[in-house]
Amino acid sequence: MRKEKARYNKAILPEHQGNPLIEALRPKANQETVMEAFSSYPELDEHIRQHPDPLVREEYTVRLKNLRQPLPIYYKCFRAIEDAIKAGYSAKNPLSPTTAQYLHYPVDEKPEIAPHTGYFEPKGDGITLVGESGVGKSSMLEQVLNYFPNVIVHDNYNGQVMEHRNQIVWLKVDCPNNSSVRDLCEEILATLDQAIGNKRTKPEPTIGKLTRQIEQKIKANFLGILVIDEMQRLEFKRTGGENNLLNFLHSLVNKLGVPLFFCANPPFDETLAKTLKAARRAESGGYFEMEALSRDGDAWDCFVHELWDLHWTNITTELTEELNDKLHELSVGNLDMVHRIYRDAQKLVIGSGDEKITTAVLEQAHVSACGLSSKTEEVISLREQNTLPRRQKTEAKTGTLSKNNVANAKKVIADITRPQHPEFELQLRELQSAIDLPDRIAEPDLLRRVADEDDPLGYLRSNKILCDSPIEQFN
Repeated sequence: MRKEKARYNKAILPEHQGNPLIEALRPKANQETVMEAFSSYPELDEHIRQHPDPLVREEYTVRLKNLRQPLPIYYKCFRAIEDAIKAGYSAKNPLSPTTAQYLHYPVDEKPEIAPHTGYFEPKGDGITLVGESGVGKSSMLEQVLNYFPNVIVHDNYNGQVMEHRNQIVWLKVDCPNNSSVRDLCEEILATLDQAIGNKRTKPEPTIGKLTRQIEQKIKANFLGILVIDEMQRLEFKRTGGENNLLNFLHSLVNKLGVPLFFCANPPFDETLAKTLKAARRAESGGYFEMEALSRDGDAWDCFVHELWDLHWTNITTELTEELNDKLHELSVGNLDMVHRIYRDAQKLVIGSGDEKITTAVLEQAHVSACGLSSKTEEVISLREQNTLPRRQKTEAKTGTLSKNNVANAKKVIADITRPQHPEFELQLRELQSAIDLPDRIAEPDLLRRVADEDDPLGYLRSNKILCDSPIEQFN
């Protein structure tokens, strides 16, 4: 948790000026400055490439994990979060009589006499980010959220002592597996205590008292935005637990004006779309989808060129179009898979005597680095889509693929250079690089014996090597 002492900057909007919570945030920055803050490029230490010990150079490949090449969606997501935080704080100026009443009374139990600045009116938005595992959601969230400190500590503002010193700008928790309101509340309570450095608070025994306990801590510490990861765990069931969880979360927005940020894998978008109310609330501050990078896009080329430069092989392999295409084909544009493939490719060749990276090396690295990932339905589906010509992929997405185009697409998929049966792809690639292949062959001299036979085809049939009617035999 990163704490910073408040340093105030005059707010841009007149209605935000004089609000310590907003003026303690970092000043508005342009896109170039923000994206530079999100970037992280590991030290290369080129002299290590010629280190005589291969184990030293192999150790340096760990640094590939530290590469952060921000994508355009980073800036859009950052702006949505920044706007949501400011909107939420705009109704909670700690120097206002409205906020004083908000802090001391439950929102749904307003006193009869309103302060001269009016009753508290919550202003909280919902933001949703959806994307497949490995496309970079967590990495993006880490960079965007860390642009802001976790906690800002206030002492005095323009000579006025601040009664409530802690301002928790953001809090990140995970959605519980069982969609339990209590489990989520206890995690939020523990994370709040951790943020401000308090001992863990004992949770109240009943849900009602526990939620009020949470609400009071959120109020007293001016929570800016609550980020909930792994929201794909939320599934609508007959028990209604997920409805209770959503209702609790939206009460934070409606009653306390705390913006929510949902981060999830599919099918969370389908879950929310089942009810208009949930969908509308979840996207009021922005809806973002992160996808695997397209080979045609500039984002892929920018990322791969930065990644490719980070090598500790003793020779530099030029990134050709063939290698670039192969890397995209194997990773299907998934950033996590690209990292792992390239790192394993370097580990395979370092110390081998020939440290050039080829398409064959990338394929072998893909087997060792992504053996399980490549079997998932998402990756298989993406790989099949990537085999279509670019125009046909666009038509397929829009549903305008004609019968002739479908036939042509099938011809492309049937290209002999591609695996005809994806379910056997890993086994075939593993066999290509197997060092014990002779030991796996039951009859290594079979072809030599067949050559001496008068009826070689008959011999193969009798030994069940040649099958003329596989459908009849295996049906």
